[in-house]
Amino acid sequence: MASLLRTAARLFYFARNITRDTAPQAFFRARLAGNLKQARLSGDIVRRRVNYYNTLEHSFSPSPKAVRAGKLPSFGSMYYYDLKEFTRYFDRDLLVDIEFGDVIKVPKVPSVVKDRPLLPDNGNAVIMNLDKFRHFNMPADSLAFADKRPEVVWRGNFNNPIRKRFADAVRNLPFCDAGSPKPDAPEGYRKPYLTIPQQRQFRYIVSLEGNDVATNLKWIMCSNSLCLMPTPTYETWFAEAEVEANVHYVPLAPDFSDLADKVAYFEKHPEEARRIIAAANAYCRQFRNPKEERLVSLLVLYKYFVLSGQIEPDPEVWRYITG
Repeated sequence: MASLLRTAARLFYFARNITRDTAPQAFFRARLAGNLKQARLSGDIVRRRVNYYNTLEHSFSPSPKAVRAGKLPSFGSMYYYDLKEFTRYFDRDLLVDIEFGDVIKVPKVPSVVKDRPLLPDNGNAVIMNLDKFRHFNMPADSLAFADKRPEVVWRGNFNNPIRKRFADAVRNLPFCDAGSPKPDAPEGYRKPYLTIPQQRQFRYIVSLEGNDVATNLKWIMCSNSLCLMPTPTYETWFAEAEVEANVHYVPLAPDFSDLADKVAYFEKHPEEARRIIAAANAYCRQFRNPKEERLVSLLVLYKYFVLSGQIEPDPEVWRYITG
């Protein structure tokens, strides 16, 4: 059933975005001024998020590889539709540098990306919510923590050494069900595929980064299971750097030697587990306001186009952004 619902949601996603693409794009451009007016009347949360995703402060010029807002690459992909959802509000001839896919290095020029490494100088990576159908799949969870299996689960591809290290560290722990459903997984590390609802039957779910961020972090933190993970090293629109250890998740040592002790502690202190779960759920709720998500996204791009010298800023909007 979950798979059928996900397939239906995917079909709806493409149908909605194809419809947007076939509609007169001038309709969206005509609505930009109204959206910007709404944005400048918003509170500090919107401003803070805009300047978090787009930390640029100085003017710059688009690179020779920049593309026009009206002619984004990868037509038909989720990256294309997720960015086009907001670039269509701007003049189609505006230039933007983009890097689709998993970004493991900070771009050399200010570029729109899905993710960025958590480094002190990562300002050239301007985050937009791209590939969100996959990364922001956060279904509700009706199963209470107390009613779940008192065990640990992890499933994923071994596309990062940390994942193999984790599987090795827990393979002899009887309360851990960890492995990969991928056919190319090493012998002895292969485990059956588990859907999100099946994984949420466990009290403890481990989140491990892969090519970049851990895709499962969002739906774990939206569930009634306790998230266990090492400190993140990448972030997306979810702002993983703002997810706090012992507040929103349980931190694990790099060698995972503390996992058994952490599980034993929370089995004896379920109220502590529920406190962390409640805080994680609250963190996820900030992404569930469609109006706020639209305003933040538009302002992130607006700031990019202003600083690249392609838009003359509206004084009131710019005053709002810069505080």
